Amino acid sequence: MTIDAGLPIHPGSPWLAPLAGFSDLPFRLLCREQGCAVACTEMISAKGLTHCNQSTQRLLLTHLTDQPLVVQLYGSEADSFVRPMEFLLERGFRFFDLNAGCSVPKVARTGSGAALLRTPEKLLQIAEVMVQAAGAGNVGVKLRLGWDKGERTFLDLGRPLEDLGVGWLTLHPRWAVQGFSGQALWDGLRALRERVAVPVIASGDLFSAEDGCRCLDATGVNGVMFARGALWDPAIFNKYLSLFGLSRPDVFSPHHCLAVARRHMVLCREHLSDRRALLAMRTVVPRYLRHFHGAKSLRQSLTALSSWWELEDVLDTLSKCANAEKQNPACLERTAHAPGEHCDKDWR
Repeated sequence: MTIDAGLPIHPGSPWLAPLAGFSDLPFRLLCREQGCAVACTEMISAKGLTHCNQSTQRLLLTHLTDQPLVVQLYGSEADSFVRPMEFLLERGFRFFDLNAGCSVPKVARTGSGAALLRTPEKLLQIAEVMVQAAGAGNVGVKLRLGWDKGERTFLDLGRPLEDLGVGWLTLHPRWAVQGFSGQALWDGLRALRERVAVPVIASGDLFSAEDGCRCLDATGVNGVMFARGALWDPAIFNKYLSLFGLSRPDVFSPHHCLAVARRHMVLCREHLSDRRALLAMRTVVPRYLRHFHGAKSLRQSLTALSSWWELEDVLDTLSKCANAEKQNPACLERTAHAPGEHCDKDWR
């Protein structure tokens, strides 16, 4: 069965994962500026959409430059997706994803997320409701290998989901009981890619641009989705594209890290309430600046920020330090790929 997903799904179009608590509008826009081709919202409760309170409205906040956008939903009963899908389509959203991969207890204990792997019939029923509402090719499903170690539920679901009209499958090749421990089993990605005709997107242990490239070469998947790698460095998208010769990344340096932090600050202040924006920056800035000397004490001061001028003061101080130590390579650990290093995979 051939299905056109209507989205760019190929090695040269990296995706941003639906990161709960992080994939808000400012972060998505920051990643898009770095080359992210498709972004997902944080996961949203289907039942919660029936009330559409202020928290849910914030999760759905978007912008003309925030396209294409995939809205990720979670829930445990097919009936609870009918009205939410109508609501989202009425608001102009076009692409959707079913979360069948989140193993966080507060989600899984409701029968949602990765717990759907224990009730495949419910998972298929929900996917059918979503596809019937949005149209074939406009819905994806994010999976794990199975619930318990050794299970291969993802392979049993691949073709039935394809037959329903699902446009793509994303696989995080760990079992739900693992959480994020252990190593992602990329062999599962290859097995799924060989089983289905719809595009398969890889997720899991893609911490660097080079990881994304290695995963493509090892598995033959259609595309990659960065999660924790993007949290640590939104420029991972630009670096990844440079491996295909599609971009020229900024030199990894203290000034680059500070520029990313400042840009995120601007986007947060522009698109979020002042208090929420500041709280967001208290969480993310320490990640961007983790390679600076004294990162531990720096993190403590950043997480205690109570005003924008305090954040600006910290960034200004670090900028002066970076200028003073410009010739000192010990100031920052270099983690970017070497100039001229390219991915072997030619997708064009």
